[in-house]
Amino acid sequence: MSRLVAQSAAGDAAAAAELFPIVYEELRRLAASALRRERTDHTLQPTALVHEAFLRLAETPGASWENRAHFVAVAARVMRRVLVDHARGRNALKRGNGEIRVPLDDVDVAAVGQDVDLVALDDALARLATLDERQARIVELRFFGGLSVPETAALIGASERTVKRDWQVARAWLTRELSSSAGPS
Repeated sequence: MSRLVAQSAAGDAAAAAELFPIVYEELRRLAASALRRERTDHTLQPTALVHEAFLRLAETPGASWENRAHFVAVAARVMRRVLVDHARGRNALKRGNGEIRVPLDDVDVAAVGQDVDLVALDDALARLATLDERQARIVELRFFGGLSVPETAALIGASERTVKRDWQVARAWLTRELSSSAGPS
């Protein structure tokens, strides 16, 4: 993939044509993972998420990925931005009357069955990143990228044990942050 990215960036149309289906399939996998955790009446469809993410990736000046793992990390971050932007847009339309909630039980960030406001999660992840960048990245990769512990460990260059430990700490921190930001009902 890195060879195709380099050749495509250099203007090789054949490499770009060969790269597109690979990138597209990877984006579809990430989108399916991200949208599995969305509410059932979500208005953003998987194909629209893939296309928006692809456009944002393509518009990134000087974009190049070292390897598949690097691409997945960048794509997970782009999908996070697309989903959060979509949630913020819906919240703006509703003027706060209906929060965009995401079930997090698939990745066990919070208690089973608990829904979390996607915008609040994004804000909490930004705060976590100021405290511990690796923990925030692990949450981003696991939640928005749908990666397993072994995949996450390989991607960030840490042991599975470290990823599991950081994941557990990040989940506890996010649970506290999200429950304190929710306020009384």
